[in-house]
Amino acid sequence: MTNSFWVIAAVLGVGLAYKLPAFLRGGRNPLARQVAGLLLAACAVFFFAAPSTLAWLNDVTGIPNFAAPFVYSLITGFCASCLLLIVKWRGGTPTSVRRTTWWVYGSYGTVIVALWACFALGDHQVERLRDLDTYYATTPWMREMILLYLLGHTVAVLVTSALLWTWESRVRGTGWLHAGVVLLSVGYALNLVYDAVKLIAVVARWTGHNLDWLSTNVAPPVAGVVGLLIALGFLMPHAGEQISHRTSALREYRALEPLARALQQVPSAASPVPMGLRASLDLRLIHRRTTIRDALRQLQPHLDRDGRDKAAQHYLALGKTPAEAQLLAEATAIVAAAATPKALAGQAPEKPAQVRTDLRSDIVSLSRALRDLSTVHTVRPNATPEGIVTS
Repeated sequence: MTNSFWVIAAVLGVGLAYKLPAFLRGGRNPLARQVAGLLLAACAVFFFAAPSTLAWLNDVTGIPNFAAPFVYSLITGFCASCLLLIVKWRGGTPTSVRRTTWWVYGSYGTVIVALWACFALGDHQVERLRDLDTYYATTPWMREMILLYLLGHTVAVLVTSALLWTWESRVRGTGWLHAGVVLLSVGYALNLVYDAVKLIAVVARWTGHNLDWLSTNVAPPVAGVVGLLIALGFLMPHAGEQISHRTSALREYRALEPLARALQQVPSAASPVPMGLRASLDLRLIHRRTTIRDALRQLQPHLDRDGRDKAAQHYLALGKTPAEAQLLAEATAIVAAAATPKALAGQAPEKPAQVRTDLRSDIVSLSRALRDLSTVHTVRPNATPEGIVTS
């Protein structure tokens, strides 16, 4: 069981490390601070809840079971952080958010103070690292401390679960955000299982029964799953959007490669910008888009309207849809224009008014059509639209 606590703490630490750059870049963003604080609290809970860490805390302070109220305080703070994040995540009027924030701070701050007061008044000389909740379930003041932490946790879970389930219906269809809310909802539902088995074991001691195995064997694994689900729930909306953005950017960058390759010999009006090995994908994509658009502007006077229209008719005769025929014809015109000596030399055509045309398709569609030209016709480097049609 000790290893599982360390593993979960490590996973939460990875999540915290992932969010840390966003927190440092936007330190004034309350949501960024809240998520970072929540992950830090969750990581601390599992780190200090490991039996070996509990023993270390007791030894360092010289106070038997000092780690118990310390970990209970961390759990209470984690509950408060979850509540605050959900409240701020859902939004509302500044006045209502501020009022709820102060209510959470006040109520859970009071609970933490009460935990330490009960611990100070109680008899806790026998160190218990795994079964403190049930061992001291009938000890005056220690009993109250245990019950207070469990009830505070249960109330926070119930309130947060209610907020999440009412919010879930409002965020359906939002992709990653909805997935995160669902994970949080499941995590908090399991949190209720954790509280239930703990309370059952404690109440059993009050009635003279022994159900300690619920607290020592069932509750810790449930807590581990809860911690992972909650961490994933808070991370998924941001991480998912980042993954989707990078995937979309990479897909577009690769899709533009045929067009970029076809236009690489066209002189650019702007000075070339070197891309270092460490250049980000977003920067590379912006550079590729800019280079392509600049090359297309340079080719604009050399694009043959008549040849493009003949090519479009040819592709229609081959069974292509009007949209496909237009794309293939424009890709054909680009290949032909890029092969003309005057275009390669950066010179204006002899009769620009008669041959000038405008491209109506976006560059990604043009690039894909350029890639597909080889499946329709073999385009020669010195080809013209008329030549392609008649070949």
